[in-house]
This record gives sequence, C-alpha cells and structure tokens, in this order.
Amino acid sequence: MECDVAVLGGGPGGYTAAIRVAQLGAKTVCIEKEPELGGTCLRIGCIPTKAWVQTAFALKEAEETFGKLGVAINPPALDFPTANQWKDGVVKQMTSGVASLFKANGVEWVKGTGRFTDPNTIAVDQAEPVTFKQAVIATGSYPLRPPIDGIDSPRCVDSTGLLAQTEVPTRLVVLGGGIIGCEFASIFRRFGSEVTIVEMLPQLIPQEDADAAKELAKQFQKRGVALHLETTCDRIEDTGNALRVHYGGESTEADLMLVATGRGPTVENLGLEEIGVEFDPRKGIAADEHRRTTQSHIYAVGDCAGYWQLAHTAFREGEVAAENAMGHDAVVDNRGVPRPIYTDPEIASVGLTEAEAREQHGDDVAVGTFPWVANARAVMQNETVGWVKSIHETRYGELLGLVMIGPHVTDLVEAGTIALDAEATVETVADGMAAHPTLSEAIKEAGLVALGRAIHLPNRKRAAAAT
Repeated sequence: MECDVAVLGGGPGGYTAAIRVAQLGAKTVCIEKEPELGGTCLRIGCIPTKAWVQTAFALKEAEETFGKLGVAINPPALDFPTANQWKDGVVKQMTSGVASLFKANGVEWVKGTGRFTDPNTIAVDQAEPVTFKQAVIATGSYPLRPPIDGIDSPRCVDSTGLLAQTEVPTRLVVLGGGIIGCEFASIFRRFGSEVTIVEMLPQLIPQEDADAAKELAKQFQKRGVALHLETTCDRIEDTGNALRVHYGGESTEADLMLVATGRGPTVENLGLEEIGVEFDPRKGIAADEHRRTTQSHIYAVGDCAGYWQLAHTAFREGEVAAENAMGHDAVVDNRGVPRPIYTDPEIASVGLTEAEAREQHGDDVAVGTFPWVANARAVMQNETVGWVKSIHETRYGELLGLVMIGPHVTDLVEAGTIALDAEATVETVADGMAAHPTLSEAIKEAGLVALGRAIHLPNRKRAAAAT
C-alpha cells in the first residue's frame, strides 16, 4: 500500500496528524493496533479517568452542597456498576468519534502493529506493508514499574488495571504522588476507599508550584488520605487475599496497590535503529521544534518524543508535524502549555511556577494571590477552598505564570494560556473586564493584587520608604 504520509499510532498526536495531513490534500494512512482509535488518553487514560472524576464530584456535591442550597435528597451512595457504565459509554462515544473523523477526512485506518523496515516502509503484522514519502511516529507511552520486591503481584495494578476494576477496593495504596497517583487517590477516597499515598519526594505533584502542592496535601489530609512523603516502598507481600506494603520502617494492609511511578516512551521494537532515527529508551525520540527526527522526512509527536506527557501537547505537535510534512513551516511553542490536574480540589497552571520565576528573574518578580472565599460565584457554589496566583516580572510587567487551585480551574486556565501566548502584561489581565459574578473574576483579581491595586481584598501596607 502506498501513501503520501504514514502515521504510526492512533492516539491524540497520531490521529490529529493524520486528519491534518488529509485536510492538506495528502493520501494518509494511520496504523493502529488497538481495536479502537484514540490511544491511551481516550481508551484507558484521561477520558475514562475524568469520567470517574465527574462521578466523584457529583457525590461530593450531593454530600456537601445540595443541602446548603436547599435541595433535599436521600443520603447519596455510589452505584459503582452504573458509574462504570457511564465511563465506558463516554469512552465509546469519543473513540467512535475519531473513527468517524477518519472517514470524513478520507484517512485510511490500517489495523495492526507497525514496524519500520526501511526509511520509507512500515511492515504491518496483519496487513500489507505501507510505503510512504513522509511519516509521523506517535506510539505513545507505557506505565513504568520500579524494581520492588513483590510488585509483580496481580494486586499491584497500573492505571489501566485500576480503571478495569468492577469493585471499589476497601483499602488502596498509591505508589507515587504525581499527577496520576493524586487523581486516582482523590477519586477513590470519594468513592469510599481508605487511601494511602507513598511518595519518595518531599511534596506531592513535585514538578508543580510548591504552594499548590502544599494546599493539595492539606486538603487530602482533611479528607483522610494518609500521606507518606520522602518515603520509599521497600517490598510488597501478597498474603493471598490482600497486600502488606512495607515502606519507611512501617507497613500497611491493602486490597490493591496502584503503581503510578511514571510512564516511559514506547520506542522499542519499532525498527528505529535500522532507519537512523535517534532515540533514548528513557527520554524518547529526538525531535526538534518542527517535530523532525534525525531522518528529515520522519516526524515524532506526543509521549514517545517529548518532555510533556499531555494529550493537548500531542494534539498541537500532531498539527505541527502534519503541516511540516506537507511543506509548511510550523513550530511548537511550549510557552503556554496548560497543566491541569483533576484532583479535589482541582489544580491548573500555565507558564512558570513561582520558584521558576524567581530563579529566572531574581527579585524582579511580583505575585498576587486571590482566595476563592472572596469570589461571589465560588461562595454560591460552596467551593471556597484554594486561590488563584498571578506571577509577573516587574521590569516590563510581562505575565510569567498563573497557578490555580480550586473550583473548575482546569477550565479557567485557558485564559492564562492565551495571555502567555500573546505575551500579555499583568496590566492587560488586571485591567480587562471580567463578567460578574463568575469564577473567572479571580484571575483578574489576582492580577490586581499583584499590582497592589486589589479591590475585593485589603491591600498590603507598603513598607515605609527608607530615609
């Protein structure tokens, strides 16, 4: 089979690249081995996980908010089989949607496992070879499993295994306090599990803003999530009907352990060595801002080839690779990459954290924090935990970052993304008009706080000038 552009992998980066190439007029083939398109994200990652997040949020509202708003209901209870039906239905709708988009754009889906046999050919185990002029590699990532004694127990599952559960575990240990671990810990605590997080670093979500991580830890502890930070797991015993997890001189019993210790790029057994595409088994495929690999007619996008392991960065990289494969000149700008975390409370950031801003700009940094308790819409919704933090440099006023923890911040972060992409100043954000009463007002208000012009908070008294 001959085509202009072959895409290896049908996840967010791959299917986006395939659709965009087809829109630009090329004959496009996408090779995907799974029975459904959409990759990890749609099938066994962000989409089913966030469907559970929605169930957990509904439980929270029923438990904590409906009564305050004057809505009387019976004590709420989780119907886990129905929650799973909802999750599976959402996944089916999304993956079927991608297949429909392929048909609408004329992309041919070749089902099977692909491997490069030369710089212009991909062999497919269940179909004829695909020859191409340009190619995009979008093979994604896989869960990593650390070398801990006993971790091969079937009771030690990765995110895919946890999403497949048909019963809520009474006791869940989460190994790893990163984004995946914290999201599942938050979900299952709301579902009624006793949850313990074991994390080897000093804070949860270690790459995020320290204040946000501190607030998340505080709220987790209030909700009864046991945190063991700066702690390593030593060994795991499977007692036959449970696990005994040993860490930091302690141990705890669990029905299930989630192993959430990161993901590695899927780059092995693709034939990359034979065709001269440079890669590192840990870091992934080497690709520039155009997403070109060391073979100029082959591109790589998404988890298999980048620092960001996010579906939305894969979407953009897929577009960029497709346009460059078709002779255009597009680049990926990582300045405004939103980082949503679907815990309770939600966290979302874009740009620099406060620590990164001070490291890069020294004393020329100003920060403004606006709490949700001072936002009317948050008060109406009974969601007043957290705040919005605005970070800018003071020489020119350029916005450097936005960090938020609280209600619906994963939706609100887009405002910060647009501002950073436009290289906006904090004055642009602070002086703009925000609809009232809305949660989005808090972004403007944080900018006003940073400028010392807060309206709905007392301004800090300025230090007396030195004489």
